[in-house]
Amino acid sequence: MSLGTATLVIGGAIGLALGLFGVRMLVVGRGPASTLRNFPDARAAGLYHLLFGLALLLMVLGQTLFGGAASTVTSVLAIALVGIALVRYRPRGRSRPREKPAAGRTRAEDG
Repeated sequence: MSLGTATLVIGGAIGLALGLFGVRMLVVGRGPASTLRNFPDARAAGLYHLLFGLALLLMVLGQTLFGGAASTVTSVLAIALVGIALVRYRPRGRSRPREKPAAGRTRAEDG
């Protein structure tokens, strides 16, 4: 097996694992605490992993099954999925309440 083929096989396996991990979080509504602490909720975490997994699978399938324009189209679709995942569902962490300044003082006076 050549290095290129091995890379595609590993990439496909990782994409499949990420996709299944995302689907599991969406169906169950829960996930590992280490994953969920970086996202606002389980839905966002599930969609983020699902979109990244699908994008990786699309990239691998486009490189192995198609050639020419079809390969380019699948690559563009994969990049679009990654873009959606990064913009819409990126890890942000849970929002923390902001500390209020002491009574009678403003932030400018704290300086």
